[in-house]
Amino acid sequence: MFQIIGIVLLFALVFGSYIMTGGNMGVIMHALPHEMMAIGGAGVAAFLIANSMGVIKGVGGGLGKVFGGPKWKAADYRDLLSLLFLLTKTMKSKGVIALESHIENPSESSIFTRFPKIGKDHFAIDFICDTLRMMTMNLEDPHQVEDAMEKQLEKHHHEALGPSHAITNLADALPALGIVAAVLGVIKTMGAITEPPEILGEMIGSALVGTFLGVFLAYGLVGPMGTRMKDVVEEEGAFYRIIQAVLVAHLHGNAAQISVEIGRGNVPTASQPSFLELEEALANIPAEG
Repeated sequence: MFQIIGIVLLFALVFGSYIMTGGNMGVIMHALPHEMMAIGGAGVAAFLIANSMGVIKGVGGGLGKVFGGPKWKAADYRDLLSLLFLLTKTMKSKGVIALESHIENPSESSIFTRFPKIGKDHFAIDFICDTLRMMTMNLEDPHQVEDAMEKQLEKHHHEALGPSHAITNLADALPALGIVAAVLGVIKTMGAITEPPEILGEMIGSALVGTFLGVFLAYGLVGPMGTRMKDVVEEEGAFYRIIQAVLVAHLHGNAAQISVEIGRGNVPTASQPSFLELEEALANIPAEG
C-alpha cells in the first residue's frame, strides 16, 4: 500500500513542481517514446545479458513482494513455533528415531500436515528434515549442527538476494544509459546545426529528457524497488533462522517449551507473539489430520 502511495507521490510531486514553475510537458511527452525506447530497451538488454534465467524469473516474484511484503505473517510464525514444539517434544519423549517416518515423507506426516502453508515452503521443510536426519545419524554436537545449518542458510540467502541485486545493478546503470540517450540526441542536434534556434532548442530539450529519465527512474523508482526487495528477503530469512535457533537449543538439552521460547526471541518484532500468545498457540495446536 505504501509503495503505491510512494509511486503516486513521486510522479505527482516531480512533474507537478515542473508544471507549476511553467514547464512544458509537451516537450517531455514528445521525447518520451523514443527516449524510453533507448533507455528502457538498453536497460532490459543489459539486464538479460547480466543475469541467469533463474534470477530473471526470480525478479518477477520479487516485484510482487515489493507491493505484497513478506509472505510470512504473524500467524505463520506462531505456526512455525508450534511445529517445532511438536518436533522437539517428540524427540524429547520418544527419541529422534520416532521422527524418521515424518522426515522421510513430510507430505504425509501427521505433524507437518497440520501446518499446510509451511508445508508448501520446500526450503523450510527440507531445512528441518535434513537437520533432523543428521540427528538420526548421531550428529548431536550442537556446534557442528549449528555450523551446518548456518552454511545452508547462507547459501539460501545468497540465492534469494539474486533478484534484488539484479534490480539494484539495473538502477545503477540507468543514469549512464540516460546519458547515452542524451548524447545521441546531441549528435542529432549537431547534425541539424543550421536549423533555426527554436528548432535547435526543442531538439536539445528532447535530448536532455534522456538524462532526466535515466536519473529519475534509477533513484526514484527502480533503486527503491531493489532496496525493498532486499528488505523483504532479509525479513523472510528470519523465518528460517528460527528453525536453526530452536533445533540448536534442543541439542543443548533444553525442554521443548524452552527451545521454542528461544526461537520466539528471534521473531521479527512486528510479528513476534507474546509469551502468553505463544502459550495459547501451543495449547491450541491443530489435532492430527
